[in-house]
Amino acid sequence: MDKNFELHSPIRLLLSDLCRRDGGTLEIRETHMSWLFLGARRVYKLKKPVRYPFLDFSSVAKRRYYCFEELRLNRRLASNAYLSVLPICRTADDGLHLGDHGEVVDWVVEMRRLSDHDMLDSRMRARLLEAPDIEAVASLLSRFYRSLLPERIDANHQLAYLSEQLDIDAVVLCRKEFELAVQLSPLLNKTHRLFQECAPELRERIASGWFREGHGDLRPEHVWLGTPLQIIDCLEFNRMMRIVDPYEEVAQLGLECSIAGYPWVSDLLETGIATLLGGQPTDELAGFYTISKALLRARLCMAHFLDPTPRNPWKWRPLALKYIKVASDRFETAG
Repeated sequence: MDKNFELHSPIRLLLSDLCRRDGGTLEIRETHMSWLFLGARRVYKLKKPVRYPFLDFSSVAKRRYYCFEELRLNRRLASNAYLSVLPICRTADDGLHLGDHGEVVDWVVEMRRLSDHDMLDSRMRARLLEAPDIEAVASLLSRFYRSLLPERIDANHQLAYLSEQLDIDAVVLCRKEFELAVQLSPLLNKTHRLFQECAPELRERIASGWFREGHGDLRPEHVWLGTPLQIIDCLEFNRMMRIVDPYEEVAQLGLECSIAGYPWVSDLLETGIATLLGGQPTDELAGFYTISKALLRARLCMAHFLDPTPRNPWKWRPLALKYIKVASDRFETAG
C-alpha cells in the first residue's frame, strides 16, 4: 500500500464538498474497489488504494493509469457520460484541491450524472421496461461488437482460462461452511462435461475472430436507457476479463434480467444480436455461456462471506441460490 493511503479520508471530504456545491446534493456509494461521489450534475470516482489477485490499485501511478483506461474504454459505449480524468493536488498550505496545480496525490474519473430512474435495473424494479428498450440495447451492442477487431488469442490459453474459472467456482461454492457441496456437485460435473463438448466450437469461434475486447461486466445497473443510450462501467482493470465472445456478454445481461424477473429479455437480446451481428453459437454453447455466468455470479455472491466483515450479509446466499437455480433450469430445458 502506498504512502498516500492515509490521504483517502481528506480526499473523500474534498469530493463530498464538491458534490454538495454541485446543486446542494450528495450521495456516496462504495464498492470493493472505489468510492463514488454523486452530485446533482457530476460524479467523481475515486479508486481505493487496494490490491487483489485480479487488480492492483496500490500506487498513485497505477490508479492514474487505470483512471485513463476507464475513460478510454468507457467512451466506446458511453461517450456522453465519461468526461475526463482529473488530478487531486496538494496546495501550498497543505490542503487539497481538484486541478493541476501542486503535487499530484491521486486521480479521479469525472462523469456526467445519469438519472437513476432510467437505469435498466431501476426500470425493471418499477415495471417500466418495454421491448423497444431492449431492442435499442441489442442495436447498440451489435454496432459496438462489429466495430471491434478480432483478438489474436491462443485457443489453448483461452480454454484453460475458462476451465480454471469453473474450477474456482467449485472450490469456492463447495467450501464446507457454505453447505452447498451436495447440492452443487452434480451441477458442477455436468457443467464440466458441457464445457468439454463445447470445446471444439469454442476453438472454431476463436479461430474465426469472434472473441473481442468487449465490456467485461455487462449488467442491468450499467445500462442507461435515456437518450442517447449509454452503457457504463466497462471493466477496466483486467484485459483478460474483457476478451469475450459477444454472445457470452449478452448471456450475462440476459441472465441478470432473468434474476430480476424479466426472462423474456434474454431471448429478445439474443434474437436481436443474432439478427444484427450474425454468427450465433449453437444452443449448446449458448447454454454453456449462461450456465457458466450463473455459476460465476453465485461464486462472487458467496465469496463475500470470505471477507472479515461482509457488507449486506443477508443478501448473498439467497441471491447465489437464484443464480444456481438458473443454471440448473438451463440444463433441464436443454435436456
